[in-house]
Amino acid sequence: MAGLIGIGLSGILGHQSALNTTGNNITNANTPGYSRQEVQFDTQAGRNTGNGRIGSGVSVENIRRLADQYLVDQVRADSSLYEEQKTLNTELSRLDDLLGGEDTGLSKSLNNFFASLQNAAEDPASLPQRQLVLSEAQGVVNRFQAIQQELIQQRELVKAQMNEGVEDANTLIKSIAELNLAISESPGLAQGRLPNDLLDKRDEALRKLSEQLKVRVVPTDGQQVNVLLNNGQALVVGAEASQLGTRRNADDPSALEFTLNNGGRITVVNEQVVGGKLGGLRRFDQEALRPAFDELGRVAIALSDAMNHQHEIGMDLEGDLGGRFFRDINSPELQTARVIASSNNQPPQNAVLGVEITDSSRLEAGAWTLQMSGTDGRNYELIDQQSGRVVNQGQLPAQLPAEISMPGFNIRVESGDFAEGDRFQIQPSRQAASDIVLEVEREEDLAFASPIRAVTDNGNSGDARIDQGQMLAIRNPLTNAPLPAFSQRGELSPPLMVRFISDSQYEILDATDPAVPQPLNPPVIGDYQQGITNKLFSEDPSDDNYRGFQFAISGNPRAGDSFIISYNSNGVSDNRNAELLAGLATRNTMNDGTQSFTEGYAGLVERIGVQTRQAQLDSDSGKTLLEQSNNQREAVSGVNLDEEAGRLIQYQAAYNASARVMGVAQDLFDTLLSTFR
Repeated sequence: MAGLIGIGLSGILGHQSALNTTGNNITNANTPGYSRQEVQFDTQAGRNTGNGRIGSGVSVENIRRLADQYLVDQVRADSSLYEEQKTLNTELSRLDDLLGGEDTGLSKSLNNFFASLQNAAEDPASLPQRQLVLSEAQGVVNRFQAIQQELIQQRELVKAQMNEGVEDANTLIKSIAELNLAISESPGLAQGRLPNDLLDKRDEALRKLSEQLKVRVVPTDGQQVNVLLNNGQALVVGAEASQLGTRRNADDPSALEFTLNNGGRITVVNEQVVGGKLGGLRRFDQEALRPAFDELGRVAIALSDAMNHQHEIGMDLEGDLGGRFFRDINSPELQTARVIASSNNQPPQNAVLGVEITDSSRLEAGAWTLQMSGTDGRNYELIDQQSGRVVNQGQLPAQLPAEISMPGFNIRVESGDFAEGDRFQIQPSRQAASDIVLEVEREEDLAFASPIRAVTDNGNSGDARIDQGQMLAIRNPLTNAPLPAFSQRGELSPPLMVRFISDSQYEILDATDPAVPQPLNPPVIGDYQQGITNKLFSEDPSDDNYRGFQFAISGNPRAGDSFIISYNSNGVSDNRNAELLAGLATRNTMNDGTQSFTEGYAGLVERIGVQTRQAQLDSDSGKTLLEQSNNQREAVSGVNLDEEAGRLIQYQAAYNASARVMGVAQDLFDTLLSTFR
């Protein structure tokens, strides 16, 4: 009887465990990371009798956690990929909306500005039209600065998210280390009885950590795991947790860098932070946000440079040469601000460097690192930050100043001491959108006229014609020195006479006194070819006959014919320079003469748009992959309520039957006792 009771009791106890396990599955059906469990039964050792071996009941060998490690790892990897793409898409969409929006972008303001210039060219003396030009120009300045501020705000938001993500990651890293310890100290581990709930919690913590950044998980003894960064640096080793951190980048104070504190030793791990939300934020900053700063600034520099040059060679309503339209792109303070010295540079940190924009049409959008080396710190390498390539290298002379030339800009090394390892960030255009300022204040100061004109002598016998001239510069492009022709206010120094010695030869004279023209020093005599347009002056700034303007004669001159070139006094209705200013809207002044301002900005918008669309596609693909991985894991580890309900009925029936076995044993025992009464 005792054997039958024991058999029934083992069934009751075993199926009670099964009922508890099934009930636990049901109640945790919606618990994130929970893995379904099942009871593993085994037959208890039987006993030998004269009639053979008789079983002694059932025992619970283990409560097994149904989990496929491959699927768990796949969910973790897909979570990291999806979070990276989702974060990248979110930030890119915000940037795309800013740059491409009709009211938030730059295109509308640029179009309105150049339209106002075109309208003013139709009535150059109109003060209301001039005022509209100033208003629209200020609108362009305001839009540049507003976009720059929006980019700065987005950069600060990205940095705040980075800090928040690091805090979340550290919480999870600490939790994983604590779970490692708890799992290794779990009773029954040596007998293969695993702490299923702790394993689930650790897997869920690892999954959440992978949402922040990509990690490698390596199993170790005692059912613990080590968690590593992409390059193998440890986040968790057993029960020991390292700590991620952020700090201001020593080379670029506007940027953050990721650090890892491992036992008090702090290392920079920027390149190892990939995948997940943090990897997506870092990619956005490097691949989209910083290039957007640089490209927007490049457009601002190109616009300022072209407008300034064209406006300076014009004449305002009061007969003066036009000044700068926008702020000087090469003011000393702007040149200095384009270079950022690393805070890690060796003392005395007294180096003075600047960046001079030499040709805005050749200027590329980007940033470079100037790295010094050698025992005296005079060797240098200029490294493109986007590609990591060395684009220039050499040695500074013993005596400064010196220049390092690049397409579109020069790095001016004025003075100071250098040491091996010193670094300088070269950012020619990153802040330029906030530096643009309108300098023209009065309507009368707008230089819509050309300061030069030509008059044909009434007594000419030939039919030769002279054009009205083209201004080139008021300063020598090679030396930046003022040209003598415009040294006196309101006049040409000297006015010139073009007089034909013969039908095929002319001389250029000083016409200060038109009645008695004098030879120039040195004399200028030129050959004339009929049937073509003949330019009168050199366009080479190093030539003595370079005067900052150009005139051309065509037709058939005769000996004695003459033309007077002079200052355009009282030319208030002249609109030649206004037409040229308005024409800058479509003139190719960027990318080595292949793009206009609007096309340059449109290129930025298009590139961000392409990146946004690609990120959206990648995000959708990543979401699909993650859903598939989750579904595959759920098929193995998820709780099916219908299945669990069926098992509940099955185990309940087995429990009741086991109880009935004990009841039968009791009846038999009672019957046996009654036979002895």
